[in-house]
Amino acid sequence: MDSPAVEIIDLVKRYGGTTAVDGLSLRAERGAVTAVLGPNGAGKTSTVEICEGFRRADGGTVRVLGQAPDDPTLRPRVGVMLQSGGVPPATRCAEWLRLVSRFYARPLDSTALLVRLGLDEHGRTPYRRLSGGQQQRLSLAAAVIGRPELVFLDEPTAGLDPQARHACWDLVAELRGAGVSVVLTTHHMDEAERLADQVVIIDRGKVVAQGSPASLTGAERQLRFRARPGLALEELLNALPAGSAAKESPAGHYIIEGLVAPELLATVTAWCASEGVTADDLRIERRTLEDVFLELTGRELR
Repeated sequence: MDSPAVEIIDLVKRYGGTTAVDGLSLRAERGAVTAVLGPNGAGKTSTVEICEGFRRADGGTVRVLGQAPDDPTLRPRVGVMLQSGGVPPATRCAEWLRLVSRFYARPLDSTALLVRLGLDEHGRTPYRRLSGGQQQRLSLAAAVIGRPELVFLDEPTAGLDPQARHACWDLVAELRGAGVSVVLTTHHMDEAERLADQVVIIDRGKVVAQGSPASLTGAERQLRFRARPGLALEELLNALPAGSAAKESPAGHYIIEGLVAPELLATVTAWCASEGVTADDLRIERRTLEDVFLELTGRELR
């Protein structure tokens, strides 16, 4: 049986007196998209950089395609997308991608890849004159041109407009369809929910949740509406079925969780009427990955 694309057991990484990764364990399966999520400072970048061979662990075990991350035989099998850097500023876009392709035995066609990512009109543009989004797309192209078995994507759609973002999503879906393993970090919860087979949420150097997007969000639905801030939710909770929850987050935005049935809807609208308010933008939604993320990692800025 093939080993996982990535297997991490009890990983530890310290910077001086700070423990950035604290006994973290995760597994990314082959041929699947694994999204690693976490707030700033959670340890996800350190974890991924250790897997890529750019940093050394202080403890634990990391295997990438069954090998140590710094094994030189891994290099032609793994693609890495960096957020920035690594490209000489004066190098032309097409020239750089052709150069990268020569390091691989069976590279993709560089011209076709530029067309695919909307960079064909910028083939003669020096890297320093590309926009941030164009540089991101060039970095993505360089990561996949060697037909890797595993590709690490660091914030692949950061700074992209909607058209470019969807083009990148389509490319990731094609990679998975071709059996390529993908590990991506992203701050876009909708991106993880759309692309990932498996989601790993990291906070303070530990895994706090993992599973498919569906298993993490669950089948529970929410009733949401807007009204004036500061309504007395205690009275509403007393009238709702057992097991229900109600919160105001942010101010003036109300969320009712539980079994969303006609009776619950009637109770909420009747309570709003008794408070003399109209429930604006009343809608029923499934709990999102962003809801789960905020519940697990908190809402405070870091």
